[in-house]
Amino acid sequence: MPITLNEDLPAYRILSEEGVMVMSPGRAAMQDIRPLRIGLLNLMPKKIQTENQFARLIGATPLQIDFQLIRMSDHESRNTAADHMKSFYRTFREVDQTGEKFDGLIITGAPIEHLDFGDVTYWDELRRVFDWTQTHVHSTFGVCWGGMAMAWHFHGLQKYMLDGKAFGCFRHQNLASASPYLRGFSDDVLVPVSRWTEVRQSEVDAISGLTTLLASEEVGPCLLEDRARRALYIFNHLEYDSITLKEEYDRDVKTGKSINVPCNYYPDDDPSRIPANRWRSHAHLLYGNWINEIYQTTHYDMNLIGRD
Repeated sequence: MPITLNEDLPAYRILSEEGVMVMSPGRAAMQDIRPLRIGLLNLMPKKIQTENQFARLIGATPLQIDFQLIRMSDHESRNTAADHMKSFYRTFREVDQTGEKFDGLIITGAPIEHLDFGDVTYWDELRRVFDWTQTHVHSTFGVCWGGMAMAWHFHGLQKYMLDGKAFGCFRHQNLASASPYLRGFSDDVLVPVSRWTEVRQSEVDAISGLTTLLASEEVGPCLLEDRARRALYIFNHLEYDSITLKEEYDRDVKTGKSINVPCNYYPDDDPSRIPANRWRSHAHLLYGNWINEIYQTTHYDMNLIGRD
C-alpha cells in the first residue's frame, strides 16, 4: 500500500521516480480503508530533504499512510521557501485547535544542540507538543535533538557537550533482539552519527522507564524505548541519505570550520571517493517495525487514541 502525499509536494515526484508507491489524497479517499495518520513535526532547516528522508522510509511499508507536515507556530524557516511552508505545512497551533489525533508522530532533530533546552526560542511550545502527544498521539518517535529533548522533558535525562563532534558511521550493538522494533535486526548495526552532544548510558540505566535497544561503545546510547510514554528516542540518523554526511562535511570545509572526516564513511576514509550506504536496510527495518507496531496496537476509532 502507498503513502498518501499532496501531488505538488516535491517528495511525491522524487519517491515516485524511486519506485516508492505514492497516492494522491483524492485517490486515497476512494479506498475503503482507514490509513494510518502519521505526522512529521519538522524542526530541521532543510525541510524538503527531511520530508523526503522520512517519507521514503514510512512509505515503504505495506500499509496506507496519511502523511501530515507540521511546524512550530511562531518559528519562521529561513532555509525553505515561504510558499512551500504555506502550501504543505500547518502550525502546531492549528493542529491543536482542531483536536485531531495521530497514530504516529515523528519529531525531528534541530541544529541547536549547543543551546540549553530552555534557551530555544520555541521551547515552551515544544513542551506543549510533548504533553499533547500523551493524549493525541498513539506512538511518538523523537529523532536526534528531538529525542534528547523529549527524554529531558519527561525524565530529566541530561545531554552533555562533546569535546569533538561524533561524526561518521559507528557500529552499534543490538541489546534487545526480542524487541518488536528490532525485528530482523543484525546483532551488529552500522548507524550514521552527526552530533555535538551525548546522553550517558549510566544515567539512562538509572531511569526505570527507559530501555536501551541500540548502543555503541564509541558513541553511547542510540535507541531508547519509553514504554509508558509510547515513545522511541533515537539520537542518531538511520534516516540519512547516502550523501547526507558528505554534504555536512563539504559544507563545514567550505565555510572553514574545523571538522574531522566522517569516520568509517568514505572508502579508506578518502573524501574524494563516493561513500556507500551500509545502513539503508536497517533504516527500513526500524521504521517499518515502528509502523507495524502502531498498526497492531492503535485504535480503529481515532477518537480513542490517548484515552488508555
